Amino acid sequence: MGNLFCCVQVDQSTVAIRETFGKFDSVLEPGCHCLPWFIGKRIAGHLTLRLQQLDVRCETKTKDNVFVNVVASIQYRALAGKANDAFYKLSNTRSQIQAYVFDVIRASVPKLNLDDAFEQKNDIAKAVEDELEKAMSAYGFEIVQTLIVDIEPDEHVKRAMNEINAAARLRVAANEKAEAEKIVQIKRAEGEAEAKYLSGLGIARQRQAIVDGLRDSVLGFSVNVPGTTAKDVMDMVLITQYFDTMKEIGASSKASSVFIPHGPGAVRDIATQIRDGLLQGHAAAAI
Repeated sequence: MGNLFCCVQVDQSTVAIRETFGKFDSVLEPGCHCLPWFIGKRIAGHLTLRLQQLDVRCETKTKDNVFVNVVASIQYRALAGKANDAFYKLSNTRSQIQAYVFDVIRASVPKLNLDDAFEQKNDIAKAVEDELEKAMSAYGFEIVQTLIVDIEPDEHVKRAMNEINAAARLRVAANEKAEAEKIVQIKRAEGEAEAKYLSGLGIARQRQAIVDGLRDSVLGFSVNVPGTTAKDVMDMVLITQYFDTMKEIGASSKASSVFIPHGPGAVRDIATQIRDGLLQGHAAAAI
């Protein structure tokens, strides 16, 4: 009906290309326009000015011989001031952009190792965007944004990378655990050494107290009982200690048994052995 009345409507964010007898005439902005078809004028086509997105998946190889799929997202739009170039100079805009993306990615990624490719995604995207901007501006298109959305190695490579990462973390955990066990053992050894040292001090003080007590007992008994010698007092003290020891053994709750010769003669022999041992110790100390 619009063509019958020589009128045409152009939608918002769209321009129309008008031709006269097959030759480019003008670019029609959004709105209503007169189009006298009987004098050879017609609409050759429409061109959208909206932002468009093209996702490109490119397979390439890194410097360390790992095949990866690089996924790039290209956001572009036609320029209203160059609508005639965008309409006439390219027959397939998306294929042209895809070809440039392939060229730049396959020239950039093989220079990088796999880990560097992940770290330098922004550099790769910038290289693609610069090349596209320089090439597509001549055809009336603007490259708004270029993103490297993903870098996908082969499934076996991803599994190997995960295993390497897991092994490294396990190694760190093992080192930390070993270091903790080392610290625990050192502290335990230090505690045992300190305990043995204190136990030795206690035993030494105990023996010193016993010696001091025996000495005081001998001196006191000699003074209070005239005619007794130090030997008699020592024999009596040793016999007393002997009976105290027997009482402690008998009062022990443990089931073990100790067989000790017992009798007046045995007591005398024990006293003699203890006294001889003390005398021999003093003689050895004097030498």
